[in-house]
Amino acid sequence: MRIAFIGDIVGRPGRKIIKENLSKIKEEYKIDFVIANGENASHGFGLTIKNSDELFKAGIDVITGGNHTFDKKKEMFVLLETKNVLRPDNYPPGVPGTGIKIFEIKNEEKLEKLAVINLMGQFCMPTVENPFNWAKKLVEELKEQDVKNIFIDFHGEATSEKRVIFMMLKGQVSAICGTHTHVGTDDLQIMDNTAYLTDIGLTGCRDNVIGMDKKVPISKATTGLGGHFEVPNACKSILQIMIIDIEEGRATNSFKLKKFCDKNELIKTDAIID
Repeated sequence: MRIAFIGDIVGRPGRKIIKENLSKIKEEYKIDFVIANGENASHGFGLTIKNSDELFKAGIDVITGGNHTFDKKKEMFVLLETKNVLRPDNYPPGVPGTGIKIFEIKNEEKLEKLAVINLMGQFCMPTVENPFNWAKKLVEELKEQDVKNIFIDFHGEATSEKRVIFMMLKGQVSAICGTHTHVGTDDLQIMDNTAYLTDIGLTGCRDNVIGMDKKVPISKATTGLGGHFEVPNACKSILQIMIIDIEEGRATNSFKLKKFCDKNELIKTDAIID
Protein backbone atom coordinates (compact mmCIF):
# COMPACT_ATOMS: atom_id res chain seq x y z
CA MET A 1 0.00 0.00 0.00
CA ARG A 2 1.27 3.44 -0.89
CA ILE A 3 -0.34 6.41 0.89
CA ALA A 4 0.33 10.13 0.74
CA PHE A 5 -0.16 13.04 3.13
CA ILE A 6 -0.52 16.75 2.29
CA GLY A 7 -0.60 19.59 4.79
CA ASP A 8 -1.52 22.34 5.79
CA ILE A 9 -3.61 23.50 2.80
CA VAL A 10 -3.88 27.29 3.08
CA GLY A 11 -6.61 29.04 1.12
CA ARG A 12 -7.14 29.28 -2.62
CA PRO A 13 -3.43 29.09 -3.58
CA GLY A 14 -3.16 25.76 -1.73
CA ARG A 15 -6.29 24.36 -3.34
CA LYS A 16 -5.18 25.58 -6.77
CA ILE A 17 -1.76 23.92 -6.75
CA ILE A 18 -3.37 20.68 -5.57
CA LYS A 19 -5.93 20.75 -8.38
CA GLU A 20 -3.19 21.40 -10.92
CA ASN A 21 -0.78 18.69 -9.75
CA LEU A 22 -2.24 15.99 -7.51
CA SER A 23 -3.77 13.74 -10.19
CA LYS A 24 -0.47 13.65 -12.08
CA ILE A 25 1.49 12.89 -8.92
CA LYS A 26 -0.94 10.12 -7.95
CA GLU A 27 -0.57 8.52 -11.36
CA GLU A 28 3.20 8.89 -11.60
CA TYR A 29 3.88 7.57 -8.09
CA LYS A 30 1.03 5.02 -8.03
CA ILE A 31 -0.53 6.37 -4.83
CA ASP A 32 -3.44 4.36 -3.44
CA PHE A 33 -4.83 6.81 -0.86
CA VAL A 34 -4.41 10.53 -0.09
CA ILE A 35 -4.83 12.21 3.32
CA ALA A 36 -4.69 15.99 3.69
CA ASN A 37 -4.93 18.48 6.52
CA GLY A 38 -7.53 21.03 5.40
CA GLU A 39 -8.27 23.14 8.48
CA ASN A 40 -6.94 26.27 6.71
CA ALA A 41 -8.28 25.46 3.24
CA SER A 42 -11.06 28.08 3.19
CA HIS A 43 -9.69 31.65 3.28
CA GLY A 44 -7.00 30.41 5.68
CA PHE A 45 -9.43 29.63 8.51
CA GLY A 46 -11.60 26.52 8.60
CA LEU A 47 -13.20 24.48 5.82
CA THR A 48 -16.41 25.01 3.85
CA ILE A 49 -18.56 22.38 2.16
CA LYS A 50 -17.77 23.90 -1.25
CA ASN A 51 -14.02 23.82 -0.71
CA SER A 52 -14.08 20.29 0.72
CA ASP A 53 -15.89 19.09 -2.41
CA GLU A 54 -13.22 20.83 -4.47
CA LEU A 55 -10.45 18.96 -2.64
CA PHE A 56 -12.21 15.59 -2.84
CA LYS A 57 -12.66 16.05 -6.61
CA ALA A 58 -8.95 16.86 -6.90
CA GLY A 59 -8.11 13.40 -5.52
CA ILE A 60 -8.00 13.69 -1.74
CA ASP A 61 -9.67 10.80 0.11
CA VAL A 62 -9.90 12.12 3.70
CA ILE A 63 -9.39 15.56 5.26
CA THR A 64 -8.00 16.04 8.77
CA GLY A 65 -8.18 19.10 11.01
CA GLY A 66 -6.78 20.92 14.00
CA ASN A 67 -7.34 24.05 16.07
CA HIS A 68 -9.14 25.80 13.18
CA THR A 69 -11.49 22.89 12.54
CA PHE A 70 -14.54 24.70 13.91
CA ASP A 71 -13.84 28.20 12.55
CA LYS A 72 -16.75 27.65 10.14
CA LYS A 73 -18.79 25.76 12.70
CA LYS A 74 -22.14 25.21 10.97
CA GLU A 75 -20.60 23.84 7.78
CA MET A 76 -18.10 21.74 9.71
CA PHE A 77 -20.90 20.07 11.68
CA VAL A 78 -22.39 18.96 8.34
CA LEU A 79 -19.03 17.83 6.96
CA LEU A 80 -18.22 15.74 10.03
CA GLU A 81 -21.53 13.90 9.66
CA THR A 82 -21.59 13.43 5.89
CA LYS A 83 -18.04 13.44 4.47
CA ASN A 84 -14.64 11.87 5.07
CA VAL A 85 -13.65 14.79 7.29
CA LEU A 86 -11.99 14.32 10.69
CA ARG A 87 -11.37 16.61 13.64
CA PRO A 88 -8.80 15.93 16.38
CA ASP A 89 -10.11 12.86 18.18
CA ASN A 90 -9.00 14.11 21.60
CA TYR A 91 -11.41 17.03 21.72
CA PRO A 92 -13.45 16.69 24.93
CA PRO A 93 -16.53 14.44 25.01
CA GLY A 94 -19.61 16.07 23.47
CA VAL A 95 -17.81 17.67 20.52
CA PRO A 96 -19.39 16.53 17.21
CA GLY A 97 -17.50 14.25 14.85
CA THR A 98 -14.60 11.86 15.22
CA GLY A 99 -10.87 11.86 14.69
CA ILE A 100 -10.49 8.27 13.55
CA LYS A 101 -11.77 6.34 10.55
CA ILE A 102 -10.90 2.97 9.10
CA PHE A 103 -10.81 2.70 5.32
CA GLU A 104 -10.64 -0.30 3.00
CA ILE A 105 -8.11 0.30 0.25
CA LYS A 106 -7.74 -1.86 -2.83
CA ASN A 107 -4.08 -2.79 -3.18
CA GLU A 108 -3.52 -4.90 -6.30
CA GLU A 109 -5.96 -7.80 -5.88
CA LYS A 110 -6.78 -7.46 -2.19
CA LEU A 111 -8.45 -5.04 0.21
CA GLU A 112 -6.39 -3.67 3.09
CA LYS A 113 -7.55 -1.70 6.11
CA LEU A 114 -6.00 1.68 6.91
CA ALA A 115 -6.79 3.62 10.08
CA VAL A 116 -6.36 7.40 9.89
CA ILE A 117 -6.08 9.16 13.27
CA ASN A 118 -6.18 12.92 13.84
CA LEU A 119 -4.84 14.19 17.19
CA MET A 120 -4.01 17.63 18.60
CA GLY A 121 -1.29 18.65 21.02
CA GLN A 122 -1.83 20.63 24.21
CA PHE A 123 0.72 23.46 24.03
CA CYS A 124 -0.89 26.73 22.75
CA MET A 125 -3.97 24.81 21.63
CA PRO A 126 -7.68 24.67 22.56
CA THR A 127 -8.72 22.46 25.47
CA VAL A 128 -8.20 18.80 24.59
CA GLU A 129 -7.68 15.51 26.37
CA ASN A 130 -4.12 14.25 26.88
CA PRO A 131 -3.12 13.21 23.34
CA PHE A 132 -0.47 10.74 24.45
CA ASN A 133 -2.73 8.62 26.64
CA TRP A 134 -5.50 9.03 24.07
CA ALA A 135 -3.27 7.78 21.25
CA LYS A 136 -2.08 4.79 23.25
CA LYS A 137 -5.67 3.74 23.90
CA LEU A 138 -6.69 4.16 20.24
CA VAL A 139 -3.76 2.11 18.97
CA GLU A 140 -4.48 -0.68 21.45
CA GLU A 141 -8.10 -0.78 20.28
CA LEU A 142 -7.05 -0.91 16.63
CA LYS A 143 -4.66 -3.78 17.32
CA GLU A 144 -7.51 -5.68 18.96
CA GLN A 145 -9.46 -5.22 15.71
CA ASP A 146 -6.43 -6.51 13.77
CA VAL A 147 -5.93 -3.16 12.02
CA LYS A 148 -2.21 -3.03 11.26
CA ASN A 149 -1.89 -0.02 8.94
CA ILE A 150 -2.16 3.15 11.04
CA PHE A 151 -1.42 6.76 10.06
CA ILE A 152 -1.47 9.66 12.55
CA ASP A 153 -1.72 13.38 11.78
CA PHE A 154 -0.52 15.05 14.98
CA HIS A 155 -1.51 18.72 14.93
CA GLY A 156 0.74 20.53 17.35
CA GLU A 157 2.67 23.73 18.03
CA ALA A 158 5.52 22.10 19.95
CA THR A 159 8.01 19.93 18.08
CA SER A 160 8.73 18.15 21.36
CA GLU A 161 5.13 16.89 21.61
CA LYS A 162 5.38 15.43 18.14
CA ARG A 163 8.67 13.77 18.94
CA VAL A 164 7.24 12.31 22.16
CA ILE A 165 4.32 10.70 20.32
CA PHE A 166 6.81 9.21 17.86
CA MET A 167 9.00 7.78 20.62
CA MET A 168 5.91 6.35 22.30
CA LEU A 169 4.40 4.71 19.22
CA LYS A 170 7.31 3.83 16.94
CA GLY A 171 7.05 0.18 16.02
CA GLN A 172 3.30 0.24 16.74
CA VAL A 173 1.98 2.47 13.96
CA SER A 174 2.91 2.84 10.30
CA ALA A 175 3.49 6.61 10.12
CA ILE A 176 3.23 9.84 12.07
CA CYS A 177 3.35 13.27 10.48
CA GLY A 178 3.03 16.62 12.21
CA THR A 179 1.02 19.63 11.08
CA HIS A 180 0.15 23.16 12.27
CA THR A 181 3.33 25.26 12.10
CA HIS A 182 3.19 25.54 8.27
CA VAL A 183 7.01 25.25 8.29
CA GLY A 184 8.41 21.99 6.96
CA THR A 185 11.10 20.19 8.94
CA ASP A 186 14.06 18.28 7.57
CA ASP A 187 13.87 15.11 9.68
CA LEU A 188 11.99 12.55 7.58
CA GLN A 189 13.00 9.13 8.87
CA ILE A 190 11.93 5.55 9.40
CA MET A 191 12.68 4.06 12.81
CA ASP A 192 11.44 0.69 14.03
CA ASN A 193 9.24 0.43 10.92
CA THR A 194 7.46 3.74 11.59
CA ALA A 195 7.82 6.68 9.17
CA TYR A 196 8.03 10.07 10.87
CA LEU A 197 8.20 13.76 9.97
CA THR A 198 7.88 16.48 12.61
CA ASP A 199 6.02 18.85 10.28
CA ILE A 200 5.03 18.48 6.64
CA GLY A 201 4.84 22.24 6.06
CA LEU A 202 2.16 24.21 4.26
CA THR A 203 0.68 23.82 0.80
CA GLY A 204 -0.06 27.34 -0.34
CA CYS A 205 1.82 30.66 -0.55
CA ARG A 206 5.52 30.26 0.13
CA ASP A 207 6.58 33.89 -0.29
CA ASN A 208 4.69 35.38 2.66
CA VAL A 209 4.24 34.42 6.35
CA ILE A 210 2.87 30.89 6.93
CA GLY A 211 0.77 31.25 3.80
CA MET A 212 -0.70 34.63 4.79
CA ASP A 213 -0.05 38.13 3.44
CA LYS A 214 2.99 39.56 5.24
CA LYS A 215 1.57 43.01 6.13
CA VAL A 216 -0.40 42.12 9.27
CA PRO A 217 2.25 39.76 10.73
CA ILE A 218 4.93 42.42 10.24
CA SER A 219 2.72 45.07 11.84
CA LYS A 220 2.02 42.84 14.82
CA ALA A 221 5.71 42.00 15.25
CA THR A 222 6.89 45.62 15.07
CA THR A 223 4.07 47.57 16.73
CA GLY A 224 2.04 45.02 18.68
CA LEU A 225 -1.04 45.97 16.64
CA GLY A 226 -2.48 42.98 14.87
CA GLY A 227 -5.34 42.48 12.46
CA HIS A 228 -7.05 39.86 10.37
CA PHE A 229 -4.69 37.58 8.48
CA GLU A 230 -5.48 37.37 4.76
CA VAL A 231 -4.44 34.82 2.16
CA PRO A 232 -2.90 36.67 -0.82
CA ASN A 233 -4.77 36.54 -4.12
CA ALA A 234 -1.50 36.10 -6.00
CA CYS A 235 1.70 34.49 -4.76
CA LYS A 236 4.34 31.86 -5.39
CA SER A 237 2.95 28.60 -4.08
CA ILE A 238 4.28 25.22 -3.00
CA LEU A 239 2.78 21.74 -2.70
CA GLN A 240 4.36 19.49 -0.04
CA ILE A 241 3.51 15.81 0.13
CA MET A 242 4.85 12.89 2.18
CA ILE A 243 4.59 9.43 0.59
CA ILE A 244 4.79 6.20 2.59
CA ASP A 245 4.99 2.57 1.48
CA ILE A 246 3.36 0.24 4.01
CA GLU A 247 3.51 -3.54 4.20
CA GLU A 248 1.63 -5.35 6.98
CA GLY A 249 1.62 -2.21 9.10
CA ARG A 250 5.33 -1.50 8.61
CA ALA A 251 6.70 1.52 6.77
CA THR A 252 9.20 0.13 4.26
CA ASN A 253 9.95 3.36 2.40
CA SER A 254 9.11 7.05 2.65
CA PHE A 255 9.98 10.21 0.79
CA LYS A 256 8.80 13.81 0.50
CA LEU A 257 7.95 15.68 -2.70
CA LYS A 258 7.92 19.44 -3.17
CA LYS A 259 6.29 21.05 -6.20
CA PHE A 260 6.80 24.76 -6.80
CA CYS A 261 4.23 26.55 -8.96
CA ASP A 262 6.94 28.25 -11.05
CA LYS A 263 9.14 25.18 -11.58
CA ASN A 264 8.42 22.04 -13.60
CA GLU A 265 10.40 19.50 -11.59
CA LEU A 266 9.49 17.74 -8.37
CA ILE A 267 12.08 17.87 -5.57
CA LYS A 268 12.35 14.51 -3.83
CA THR A 269 13.84 13.86 -0.37
CA ASP A 270 14.24 10.28 0.87
CA ALA A 271 13.77 9.26 4.47
CA ILE A 272 16.75 8.24 6.57
CA ILE A 273 16.29 4.69 7.85
CA ASP A 274 17.55 4.21 11.41
